[in-house]
Amino acid sequence: MKILGIETSCDETAAAVVEDGVKILSNEIASQVEIHARYGGVVPEVASRQHTLSIVPIIQSAMSKAGVGWQDLGAIAVTNGPGLAGSLLTGVNTAKAISLAWGLPLVGVNHLEGHMYANWLNGQKPEFPLVCLIVSGGHSDLVLMKGHGDYTLLGQTRDDAAGEAFDKAARLLGLGYPGGPVIEEAAAAGAPSIPLPKAWIKGTNDFSFSGIKTALLRLVEENGSIDKAAAAASFQAAVVEVLVGKTVAVAQEYNARQILLAGGVAANKHLRRTLVDKSPLPVFIPPLVLCTDNAAMIAACGYYRFQAGKTGGLSLDVVPDLKLT
Repeated sequence: MKILGIETSCDETAAAVVEDGVKILSNEIASQVEIHARYGGVVPEVASRQHTLSIVPIIQSAMSKAGVGWQDLGAIAVTNGPGLAGSLLTGVNTAKAISLAWGLPLVGVNHLEGHMYANWLNGQKPEFPLVCLIVSGGHSDLVLMKGHGDYTLLGQTRDDAAGEAFDKAARLLGLGYPGGPVIEEAAAAGAPSIPLPKAWIKGTNDFSFSGIKTALLRLVEENGSIDKAAAAASFQAAVVEVLVGKTVAVAQEYNARQILLAGGVAANKHLRRTLVDKSPLPVFIPPLVLCTDNAAMIAACGYYRFQAGKTGGLSLDVVPDLKLT
């Protein structure tokens, strides 16, 4: 069964065709990073306008590269939350138009759920129960996955998510945008020699990265000539230590068989390497192109939701703060 996936939750316009939830036939992405870099972050109105310009060409490209026509599709999967309202509307309304025109079932997909399903697109088959660490710009979540669609939220961020923390740290150090890649690049030239606080929040599986961000701010204010490479390496090491430590502990506590890593921050090489090294359990990590926002993961998740009878129809609406559980 071939499913067209559409993703427009933030600043990537993406479309993909995936077969049986595991085989990528095409995966097209139009990034807006260069557009938003001049503002130091995503501007919602600019993002939604760019989506309207890119959505049709991206879908046409995905269909062409997959070598399929509308009659070859079994359903359409589209992100309907969480995300920026204007951006989400572009994708959902386009999906509705295609669904109505070609009589195709419509499946709404939670963006975070989609990130988890990127791990089904790497020629591997995750085994339940498993624990998934979802780390992206706005989310740092620990999720217990007992089966397809069966999730329990075990921990989440109490303030800044890891991705937000990286963006703010990069801005404090004058490194640019987006924060994750520039922090990682700067860290490669330095050593984690600066002590920074780590919020373990004992008795809970939640995360907090506002304290380390504030500590970095104080260092910058007190030392105008701070070693940026050392600061980036120290910041990255401290954040990764907490993410990995809590993930491994939770996976062991809930007798998980495997650990999944997902989300844009999952592209960070230090995080990927440390989680594999520290985990006594098998760790599944998507290739870099499937860590950042893409439509293949939405199509993969949509396949399993469709198999479970979870279709939306033309009444499907966007939910900017859509919850996973």
